Amino acid sequence: MRRGSLEVLLVGAKGLENSDFLNNMDPYVIITCRTQEKKSNVASGMGSEPEWNETFLFNVSGDVSELSIKILDSDTGTADDFVGQAKIPLEAVFEERRIPPTAYNVVKDQEFRGHIRVGLTFTPEEVNDRGRKDESYGGWKQSSY
Repeated sequence: MRRGSLEVLLVGAKGLENSDFLNNMDPYVIITCRTQEKKSNVASGMGSEPEWNETFLFNVSGDVSELSIKILDSDTGTADDFVGQAKIPLEAVFEERRIPPTAYNVVKDQEFRGHIRVGLTFTPEEVNDRGRKDESYGGWKQSSY
């Protein structure tokens, strides 16, 4: 079982299908790691090649195998449009600890819809010999007297 923190650097995307016919789309991203969900800022007017350069932090515990990234187009007055999704396997970052920004395929209806660039860093939680987190007692330490 893995425990620690996963830092996700959302860099940007390229080649996305523009879902707005008259204007550039206003994309944003929802990143999901098991039950935790984070939302990026809206890249207003950036169209099919948005840049976010935002960092998100997730607590990892248990068997997490992938990160899900959904790209949506923010629309005023109507429901936001689904642009595509990327699924990122996490096994490599658990082993390597850091994956520099890498392009992952964005897919919609099983068709390629562009790339999204994401960097990942995993920091494992330190555990003591018994497999439990070290506890803090407010600065008190057992003396040898």
